[in-house]
Amino acid sequence: MPVIKKLLVANRGEISLRIMRTAREMGIKTVAVYSEADRLSPHVLFADEAVCLGPPASSQSYLLGDKIIEECINLGVDAIHPGYGFLSENAEFARKVRKAGLIFVGPSPESIEVMGSKLAAKQAVGKYDIPLVPGTDEAISDLSEAKRKASEVGYPILIKASAGGGGKGMRIVENEEEFEEQMQRAVSEAQSAFGDGAVFIEKFITSPRHIEIQVLGDQHGNTVYLFERECSIQRRHQKVIEEAPSAVVTPEMRKAMGEAAVGVAKACNYYGAGTVEFIVDDQLNFYFLEMNTRLQVEHPVTEMITGKDLVREQIWIAEEKLLSFSQEDLKINGHAVEVRVYAEDPKNNFLPDIGRLITYRRPQGPGIRVDDGFEEGMDIPIYYDPMIAKLITHGENRQAAIDKMIRAIDDYKIVGIQTTLAFCKYALQHKAFVSGNFDTKFVERYFNPSVLEEQFSDSESELLAALAVEFLSKISPKTTSENNSNEVISTSWRNRLK
Repeated sequence: MPVIKKLLVANRGEISLRIMRTAREMGIKTVAVYSEADRLSPHVLFADEAVCLGPPASSQSYLLGDKIIEECINLGVDAIHPGYGFLSENAEFARKVRKAGLIFVGPSPESIEVMGSKLAAKQAVGKYDIPLVPGTDEAISDLSEAKRKASEVGYPILIKASAGGGGKGMRIVENEEEFEEQMQRAVSEAQSAFGDGAVFIEKFITSPRHIEIQVLGDQHGNTVYLFERECSIQRRHQKVIEEAPSAVVTPEMRKAMGEAAVGVAKACNYYGAGTVEFIVDDQLNFYFLEMNTRLQVEHPVTEMITGKDLVREQIWIAEEKLLSFSQEDLKINGHAVEVRVYAEDPKNNFLPDIGRLITYRRPQGPGIRVDDGFEEGMDIPIYYDPMIAKLITHGENRQAAIDKMIRAIDDYKIVGIQTTLAFCKYALQHKAFVSGNFDTKFVERYFNPSVLEEQFSDSESELLAALAVEFLSKISPKTTSENNSNEVISTSWRNRLK
């Protein structure tokens, strides 16, 4: 069996740091890569060695697969962990890593290829008893044939890019009159974003939940599922809040979804850590959506409820070891919630906000975890995803985890940029979330930027009212009538501030 003694993490920021911490615990030397914009980032300083790849733009740094492999050979690296994003789901890169005699800490290039195409994935899992959303199982380009299929499936329908992700190349079509225009837009956007204009049609689930299953498979045919994650609080089809387990999944549903996820993994001979995503309707019927052939951003909530280090398992699997546990060994312990702390302005349509972290103070305490890649005084670069950190809490039950998260958000001090923390607190306290009765349209249904306007507590309102009275008393004589007037003004201020 191969042994990994030196690992290069082909990524940046919080995920790079998180992977290297586990590697260090395992006695593995680490190599960081960085762009000129990330020269002083914590992941660079933490690693045993670091290599500058080039200028800030990803295309000139983190996406230079050949250069990364070359540096591995020069430094005597045994393996590459791609993290998520960048080259993590690039089958050609994984193939080149293998060809260079290095270990790719992830699945085979063939698995990445199959699951990288939504159509190929649907065809692969079609051999197993896995529920699929009604629709086409192959690319469709003929307009009249596409219209016929759409009518057969029934409106509303979803036109999706086969090579898509992040909501790109995706169009909802409510009726036949708007089909042609939306079809053309979807094809054009898919071609522009992915270099592949192939699209297919699916029935649009009107009130969907996004629930996913974490799977792990070794290279000896053993595969397990590590329960589900609820990922329905999203903006622009991208997740903002995740939790494990889901508030609506019953033990019977969990078992059925888990076994379906294992079937998906077996359909492409999958090994390593992967996530099988399902869309769930308002009747709790679930349908296979796609498989992400990498570690997920939200993997910490699974680690918190299972006690398993997914990166450690990935490394062991890459070393061709057997899984260190069986399905029967896995149990759900309590509840975990994760919020993604983005440098975005929720009051301005969640647009990215760049600047300097003038103040940066992490929350602390039992059951609180912060995965981040920044320190106070650093600049948030414009070149990459605007996520600053992942804030995770764990409690003995769902409400305890939510309560801890609200406290942690209050304790997380970030000054200099706008973040999604206030939105996350609002969402966590909303009755729809608390009850578990929500879906992916939470932002559309319930969120209005005005709800994030500054709110003062009773004590703060009293203090401001007192300050107002004091100010007014200094600019006018203290007569009885004026004192009465001030009392009226004080009451008025209290009312306005509350």
